[in-house]
Amino acid sequence: MKVKTILVTQPKPESDKSPYHDLAKKYGLKIDFRPFIHVEGIPAKDFRKDKINLSDFSAVILTSRHAADHFFRMCNEMRITNLDTFKYFCISESTAFYLQKYVVYRKRKIFYGKSTINDLIDVLKKHKKEKFLLPCSDIHKQEISDTLSSFGIEHIKAILYKTVCSDLSDLANVNYDMLVFFSPSGITSLLKNFPKFKQNATRIAAFGATTTQAVTEANLKVDVMAPIPEAPSMTMAIEQYLKKVNK
Repeated sequence: MKVKTILVTQPKPESDKSPYHDLAKKYGLKIDFRPFIHVEGIPAKDFRKDKINLSDFSAVILTSRHAADHFFRMCNEMRITNLDTFKYFCISESTAFYLQKYVVYRKRKIFYGKSTINDLIDVLKKHKKEKFLLPCSDIHKQEISDTLSSFGIEHIKAILYKTVCSDLSDLANVNYDMLVFFSPSGITSLLKNFPKFKQNATRIAAFGATTTQAVTEANLKVDVMAPIPEAPSMTMAIEQYLKKVNK
C-alpha cells in the first residue's frame, strides 16, 4: 500500500525549509505534526521537598532549552536573584545563545559543547571546584549523569519538569498511513490515549534504539527505522521506504 498521509509526533517546523516539507512536495504527501507528549514544570512547593537549595550552587549544566526554561522559572519562583554569578555549561551552542533570554551573554560565564555531554567534559574538568546543578526531567538520560561521575565531576540532579502525555482525543477518528515516533514516551502516549489501538495497515517509523524497543514491546511492528548508516535522519529513512512502496 502506498503512503499518502503521515503524522509526525513532534511540533511543526517553524519554516518551510524543513526536509519534511521537501518530502511532502516531492511525493505528494499530506504530512501533519502533533506532539504526543509535552513538558510541565514541577511547582516550587513540590521541588522544595527534595531539599535542594539552588543558592548553594555556582554552576549549571544545561542539556536543553526545556532545562534552561525550568531552571530560570524555578529560580524566579524561589526568588533566587544572583543569576549573573552562575557559570552556565550548555550542551550545544544553540542552547548557550538561548540563555540571552534570561541573562547577559558573557563568554567567561557561558560555555558550550557541540551536541553531547562528552563535548563539555574538558571544560567542566577545568572548573571542578564549582558546585554543579544538573536540571532535568523526570524522564532523563541517566548516561549524562553517569558520564559526569565517571570523570569525577560532582553534581546534583534537580528534577524541575516532567514529561506528560498530551490529550489526543481529537485524533480518535483520524487515520494516517504512517506514524513517526521519536521517543518511548510517544508510544506510551499513543497507548494511553488509544488503549484499543490496532496497527493494521498503519506503518510505524521509529527513531533510535529505545523508541524501536518501545514499539516492539507494545506488540507493534516497526516499518521504518532511523538512524541507520544509509539513512542517518528520519526523513531520509522515510524517503527510502517511500521509494519502495509508492512506485
